Amino acid sequence: MREGKNIAVLAGLVLSVSLLTASVTAMLVAYYDNRMYFRMSGSILQEIVEKQPKAEQELLAILHSYSRRAEDMPEHADSAESNLLQAYGYAQGDFLYPEGENVMIPAAVGFLAGGILFLMTILLQRKKEIERIHALTDYLEKVNTGGSGVLFPAGEDAFSKLQDEIYKTVTELYQTRDGALKARNHFAENLYNIAHQMKTSMTSISLAVQMMYKKPSAMHLDQIRLQISRLTHLEEALLLLSRIDAGTLTLERREVDVYTLLMLAADNLQELFAAAEVSVHIPEDGEMVIYADLDWTMEAVMNLLKNCMEHTPPGGTVYCSYEQNSLYTQIRIWDTGTGFAKEDIPHLFERFYRGGQAGKGGVGLGLALSKAIVEQQNGTISAGNLAEGGACYEIRFYSH
Repeated sequence: MREGKNIAVLAGLVLSVSLLTASVTAMLVAYYDNRMYFRMSGSILQEIVEKQPKAEQELLAILHSYSRRAEDMPEHADSAESNLLQAYGYAQGDFLYPEGENVMIPAAVGFLAGGILFLMTILLQRKKEIERIHALTDYLEKVNTGGSGVLFPAGEDAFSKLQDEIYKTVTELYQTRDGALKARNHFAENLYNIAHQMKTSMTSISLAVQMMYKKPSAMHLDQIRLQISRLTHLEEALLLLSRIDAGTLTLERREVDVYTLLMLAADNLQELFAAAEVSVHIPEDGEMVIYADLDWTMEAVMNLLKNCMEHTPPGGTVYCSYEQNSLYTQIRIWDTGTGFAKEDIPHLFERFYRGGQAGKGGVGLGLALSKAIVEQQNGTISAGNLAEGGACYEIRFYSH
């Protein structure tokens, strides 16, 4: 409907201007032709009179028979000496009949119709502008009062850019509001998870202390030591995540050889792998370099290796591979365990998420930390199951 109104306004403007132009042109042409006809006729009669003075009275009678306004003569610029018709009292308008008036009357009607049509077109355009202003105002009022709505689609007009900018501003406001709500909900959820993790450890410590009062035992001391270690790990992980979220974690990015990165990460977990009776296979596939912080990237890789180790049965192996192309360097780490539960895969990198196969003693922050560290260095991380079984992690560090 809006497009129809725009087309109607444009057509009205074109038609009205065309009518006005045609009318003015017709009147000018009629005036010019009449003037030339008057002059030409006067010149011809002047020559006839000069050559035949006796014919002057007969010509006068003939002219009177063709004139309708001989007694009401307008003033004319031509002199009576050069134009015999004017000397006899004839004006330029006396010779309009019949062709001249047939042109002037339609021209005048066309001019009037064009003027009316032009005025109506301007009024329609003004009405359209007022409707657009009211629509934009109503939309902003709905937004300000918390409502929602969609502006009608508009073509190219004077308000199109304004409408686009309003859309952009409102969209940004909605995104900001949604982001603030998500951040608030995320903060509340994190507080709940932190309190739950601390409560679990503190409850275990409290029970162990009560049992020691009744019957001192090294087992209770080991339980207290384990829970304190768990709380310490939780504190360190939360501090690290808070620094990443605040953008205050300093990463010293430089050239790092991928093979060296994997070997250092595996060496730091050598005792854990030996206790779990799981081996690590890291092939030497040539020199490949990434631009990253060695220590923090090694921390991220260690979390993945440890997670694979915990889900690999004794005697199994955790495998690593890496490759490089013009776009990115990819590191793959996978195990020979049972893989992830299908319902756990979408939530693996969420903070405090612990799947049904999670190991005991964890707090659900290891994979979230790895993801945050990798993404801080222009990388991505994903997880899934292999076709032949086992869990697999993929890290990609992009070149640009």
